[in-house]
Amino acid sequence: MFRIRAPAERLDRSPATMSCGPREGHALSQEVKRLATTRRPTLKDVAQAAGVSTTTASVVLNDRRDGVRVPDATRHRVQQTAEDLGYRPNILARSLRTQETRTIGFVSDEVTTTPFAVGMLAAAQDEAARHGYLLFVVNLGPNAPLALQEQAIDQLTQHQVGHFIYGCMYHRLVDPPLGLPADTVFLNCEANGGRHRSIVPDDRQGAYEVAAELIKAGHRRIAFLDDHRHPPASRLRFDGFRAALAEHGLDYEPALHLKTTPFVRGGLVLSDLIGLPAEQRPTAVFCYNDRIAMGAYRAARTRGLRVPDDLSIVGFDDQEFIASELDPPLTTVRLPHREMGQLAIQLVLDEPGALDDVPAPEGNVIRIAGELVRRDSVAKPHSDLGQSDASSS
Repeated sequence: MFRIRAPAERLDRSPATMSCGPREGHALSQEVKRLATTRRPTLKDVAQAAGVSTTTASVVLNDRRDGVRVPDATRHRVQQTAEDLGYRPNILARSLRTQETRTIGFVSDEVTTTPFAVGMLAAAQDEAARHGYLLFVVNLGPNAPLALQEQAIDQLTQHQVGHFIYGCMYHRLVDPPLGLPADTVFLNCEANGGRHRSIVPDDRQGAYEVAAELIKAGHRRIAFLDDHRHPPASRLRFDGFRAALAEHGLDYEPALHLKTTPFVRGGLVLSDLIGLPAEQRPTAVFCYNDRIAMGAYRAARTRGLRVPDDLSIVGFDDQEFIASELDPPLTTVRLPHREMGQLAIQLVLDEPGALDDVPAPEGNVIRIAGELVRRDSVAKPHSDLGQSDASSS
């Protein structure tokens, strides 16, 4: 049933309504009520109820720019009448006329089903709505074959979807499916070939900051638990880690660099390393992501070590239900997922000034800084482990 807000009183007081034809205001208000309960209202119904021509109602409700000037009072009356009647524009008819559906296709692997990445999608939906666009989301699942991706893109294109965003759960390289237009924005991934614009986290800067946090706390022997798949995020985080060591005068120790699976069980590889004699084992651990850090917590407890009293641990991603829920809560880097999702919409719609507040792109790659989140998993190392007090840099 369509919702009406006291149409009789408002229409009876409106001069335009009183002069719209042979029916009087009271009779017209009754017609409004009848329409609201019997069928879906049309543009003609709105025009008659508002006392304007169908052309004027179309200009107002379809946001047309035909050179027709509509007074503000008339525009407001048409909009209010449409709301009272529960009128909705015929999007299909408008798209056939303008060849523009005001829709954006969001093709992803697991973004919609991954709690810590879903912020990208939520921000993209909000920003699209702000511009009057609807986001069509296609979740293909992990490792979807290119043929399936191309089929989804073809179907969206047949429905006149005008713009595309291709999103991934984690920062990696992808082969662009056929059929994507040149202005497609790749979100949280980079397109092989570099022909498309990409928005990714600044993994190197985030890793530098969280590694520096350990060094400033006094740590000199810092292990690095890495993703064995070596995606771009792994390489960049390792580069940031190495840069922090070098800037603070510390040598990189290959024996402290362990490659593992990027899941909780991956952190368990730390067990042997922290089982070494005190003078040989690390006093801090940089984990590629928060899930590995969760496993590192378990490994430490198995060895009878307390976090952070005996071993400091940091992560990356600030994953929901992990980082803040560990005991003690984990110091980590929060990925800028919401900022990335918002920017993707702005870029694909060519919003002026979209890049004003972000670092200059590296070719077609735009890197967005994350945020160091300090919690309770970092402390100074024990002096009996041969660590000298570190001076803040």
